[in-house]
Amino acid sequence: MARTETSTHCPYCALQCGMNLRPVAGGGVVEVVERTEFPVNRGALCGKGRTAPAVLAAGVRLTGPLVRDAGGELVPAGWDEALQRVAQGLRGTRAEHGADAVGVFGGGGLTNEKAYALGKFARVVLGTSQIDYNGRFCMSSAAAAHQRAFGLDRGLPFPLEDIPRTGCVILVGSNLAETMPPALRYLTGLRENGGRLIVIDPRRTRTAEQADLHLAPRPGTDLALALGMLHLVVADGRVDEEFVRTRTRGWDEARAGAMAHWPELVERLTGVPVPQLRAAVEMFCEAEGGMVLTARGPEQQAKGTDTVGAWINFCLATGRAGRPLSGYGCLTGQGNGQGGREHGQKADQLPGYRKLTDPAARRHVAGVWGVDPDTLPGPGRSAYELLDALGRDVRSLLVMGSNPVVSAPRAGHVEERLRSLDFLAVADVVLSETAALADVVLPVTQWAEEGGTTTSLEGRVLLRQRAVMPPEGVRSDLGVLNALAGLLGHGKGFPTEPEEVFDELRRASAGGPADYAGITYARIAAEDGVFWPCPDEAHAGTPRLFLERFATDDGLARFVPVTHRPPAEETDAAYPVVLTTGRVVSQYQSGAQTRRVAELNAAAPGPFVEMHPRLAERIGVAEGEGVAVTSRRGRAVAPARITSSIRQDTVFMPFHWPGEGRANSLTNPALDPVSRMPEFKVCAVRVEAAG
Repeated sequence: MARTETSTHCPYCALQCGMNLRPVAGGGVVEVVERTEFPVNRGALCGKGRTAPAVLAAGVRLTGPLVRDAGGELVPAGWDEALQRVAQGLRGTRAEHGADAVGVFGGGGLTNEKAYALGKFARVVLGTSQIDYNGRFCMSSAAAAHQRAFGLDRGLPFPLEDIPRTGCVILVGSNLAETMPPALRYLTGLRENGGRLIVIDPRRTRTAEQADLHLAPRPGTDLALALGMLHLVVADGRVDEEFVRTRTRGWDEARAGAMAHWPELVERLTGVPVPQLRAAVEMFCEAEGGMVLTARGPEQQAKGTDTVGAWINFCLATGRAGRPLSGYGCLTGQGNGQGGREHGQKADQLPGYRKLTDPAARRHVAGVWGVDPDTLPGPGRSAYELLDALGRDVRSLLVMGSNPVVSAPRAGHVEERLRSLDFLAVADVVLSETAALADVVLPVTQWAEEGGTTTSLEGRVLLRQRAVMPPEGVRSDLGVLNALAGLLGHGKGFPTEPEEVFDELRRASAGGPADYAGITYARIAAEDGVFWPCPDEAHAGTPRLFLERFATDDGLARFVPVTHRPPAEETDAAYPVVLTTGRVVSQYQSGAQTRRVAELNAAAPGPFVEMHPRLAERIGVAEGEGVAVTSRRGRAVAPARITSSIRQDTVFMPFHWPGEGRANSLTNPALDPVSRMPEFKVCAVRVEAAG
């Protein structure tokens, strides 16, 4: 056990708040101590961060491998037996059905080192193209729109410290007060400095209550709203013509698309009154500078890439991009959602954010790995498509750090597909709902028990440091991959020490869009993180992107013409209400870890159905009574939470729980054609009293 305080970072969201860990005597392992010098949160933590050490306890987390016996039960086993079972399962499937019959599913909470090693393991050891991760469900639409418009994807192209200094922020589909509570201080600072805040959300959330203006569109109509606001920018003569002429391309086509969405049409589509649209445009355009920040609301739609693209068009047309204290940014959700996709666990990417289809990228990475580039497989299926193929084209699966039984859309179907596999292995901290279905469960270390790097929503590469030794029966994910690679005939190339893996990652990323070559563990510790790209150790890092040129071939940003289209599934007489989903402050993602913390469960004990009083009256339910929500894919039952802060045609469910209250039993897996993001945020449902 560590003898002094250890500086590290929270294991949860992409804010990656700084914290110190101190060993405690008695039954505890470590306790959280404020780390006031870390600039992002200045010591502030939400309840999840404060209670994170509770999951380290032996009675909460896994402390030894489990294997499924002849009777179908998971029973304790030694590491040698468990690893042999995994190797045999993966090897047997590959021999009988081919390399692409083996799949790998990763997680946005894995460190950069783990994500890098997992992608390398899939492509070099298994030879499979079938690897993706749950970050596909997070901000893939924003990433795709970033790439189309700017030529580079980094969640925020500016540091958080710039937000209070701008003139106006439009926050689209984010309840920051609950998803990232310590970040709320940046919006508070904005208003204290005289800036204005516009929140766009179908619910009047705790965040919306902070706003100068709240727009509440019908779920699934964010694209129309953005186009209507751009229409008003043009009609009112607010286009920054010089910026458009000197720093962009494609304006004429984008302008034509916006002009087809006149304000009265947008009001009919979205339910947002024209005067509110005009007020939002006036507030944004008359401010000294402006930012648009999106989150899962507009992104988790089957048109999420176009929706984010419309907001980028809005920023470009008003000259609010590529300038100090202005721009478009995405609020990444998962702890390493940014770094997790940069270094190879996404189906179409190699380390350094290189494209798997680029011959030069393949040669560079293959050279670092010491393999023939022709042996690297091509792009595989996206996350939901991979899960949907289980038991048919993909017969065995290795899961690291993800719980798709709860987190995936159409979750009942995904659970069926997982059950149909020939072989399933899961490496996780706890016995999640997905791990409970596995043939082999491998217990792995947590954030306080290991080192490694993550990349925050700012693009700031951060260092987690080990504060305590893990239990004897637990190994690191890197150790698991090292052992499996050895059993599968690759005795070299998979180090177990995070810093050694990171040094290889630096070489693999060198010269790529996400260039980490100049970042070292020592620099990160000394500088409170280093912003990528950072091509060499003399480079200061890049807190602010695009100030001189965008990352396109000619340095110009691209307008992308888009047009509104309805959700993949519209309401009708049988399913007349819209369901949208999201998070609550005291739980995180699938809840696999936070649901094991007593303090968090006391604050958020279970699922609920939030609805307007008029809808509750119409179906005859009172506060706390059971409500059945049914879609074309499944049924969920949870208590009613009645509030006038939500639209009358909409219900909201948090997605953290399994069982009969599982919100993702209902959600629609319709995919965005560019990002392959499922449409979590809008589907048609029927709502009735559970009795």
